[in-house]
Amino acid sequence: MSSTITARPAAPATAPAPRGLLPVLLTATFMTALDIFVVNVAIPSLQTDLGAGPAAVQWVVAGFNLALATGLITAGRLGDRYGRRRVFGLGLALFTLASTACGLAPTAGALVAARIAQGLAAALMGPQVLAILRTAYSGPAQARAFSTYGLTMGLGAVLGQLIGGVLIRADLFGLDWRTCFLLNLPVGLAALALVRRCLPESRAPHRPGLDPVGVVLVTVALTGLVLPLIQGPDAGWPLWTGLCPGASAALLALFAVHQHRGGRAGGSPLVDTRLFADRAFTTGLLAQLAFWLGQASFFLVLALYLQPGRGLDALGAGLVFTPIGVGYLVTSNAAHRVVARLGRQAIALGGLLMATGLGLLWLAATAAGSSGSVWWLAPGLFVDGLGMGLVVAPLTSVVLAGVDPRRAGSAAGLVATVQQVAGALGVALIGILHHAADAFGHSLTALAVLELLLVALVQLLPRRRG
Repeated sequence: MSSTITARPAAPATAPAPRGLLPVLLTATFMTALDIFVVNVAIPSLQTDLGAGPAAVQWVVAGFNLALATGLITAGRLGDRYGRRRVFGLGLALFTLASTACGLAPTAGALVAARIAQGLAAALMGPQVLAILRTAYSGPAQARAFSTYGLTMGLGAVLGQLIGGVLIRADLFGLDWRTCFLLNLPVGLAALALVRRCLPESRAPHRPGLDPVGVVLVTVALTGLVLPLIQGPDAGWPLWTGLCPGASAALLALFAVHQHRGGRAGGSPLVDTRLFADRAFTTGLLAQLAFWLGQASFFLVLALYLQPGRGLDALGAGLVFTPIGVGYLVTSNAAHRVVARLGRQAIALGGLLMATGLGLLWLAATAAGSSGSVWWLAPGLFVDGLGMGLVVAPLTSVVLAGVDPRRAGSAAGLVATVQQVAGALGVALIGILHHAADAFGHSLTALAVLELLLVALVQLLPRRRG
């Protein structure tokens, strides 16, 4: 049965959420996280099948991320205006359709176009998931919901390479790499059938405007920030890649001024700047930036070490990732209880565990050299996974817990955008270190520093939140 939540300034709705709400939302979350990482192991096969060159392969990976990063803030506003369930359902339908197009793509160009469409559809879903969790649950139930959300997102990232390796090795119906995308068709259709029954509808009470000027400014600014990071390394960093970040910064400053003036004039800015008056929200965004700068980079660093560095195939490398998943599963299930006891220091503990795990990885890689067993990495990977489980969901919950439900879509769009842009920046910066001697060791050191920065930022959060 469907229900409607009316957002109020004082407190979120207290009516019990429909039983199927979490499975539907988390199915979409898992599919999105999986499709970010699963494509990495499919690249060799699709290169052979489609004759894709280096530029096409790069856009198969990066086109999804670029479309996702640039569409999230706008998608948050669409949910506030037209209804979060409605926009989520549209995004899920388009994501399922685009995944099918990826799996049936006859050429590399068609696959790139379908991946970009996938990213845009994922952008429609992302903010709605966070906003619905924020408005449909309260108190301990909300903490448990965010914990389960974090578990799902982390497992999608950690298991993406393993699942892709298994599917390609199985070669179901002779489809090879195409099953990595076609798997989304039955899963997406099943989730779509439950959207109206299981998801409550919620929206901002006064139907905010779309702010087309803000949409253009933020989209062009984020494209100018992320695109050079995608194209620059293979293009040899031409002049335009150096000019884009400055232009992007200027456009983001103009966007901030436009949003502030629009809010003061009683308009409907795309981002409600009053969100930044909340110390926990602003500091939490900075903590998200530090965490995701390292998180996306870590998976790339480890994949490069295991495959080109140690010669493992996709399935072998995916198996090495499993200790992270085990550690993540152990702590993420109990993260909300740890936060209830330790408050913000639970996140700090997670950051310290991740820094410790990275240190153990450095010691193991140094001891193993170029011929020792890669399974010496397992203890460090397990400890890193333990730390991840204490950070992903609790940090998101802390950022959104005190947000007025009327601004939940705008806040969720900002959080998701910071996560995606930080991931792109982190991958680009860590790529520079990978040209140095002892690239793996230098990269692990840089990532450990980011985790310690996260620990320091957590100390600026309020002692209790939500």
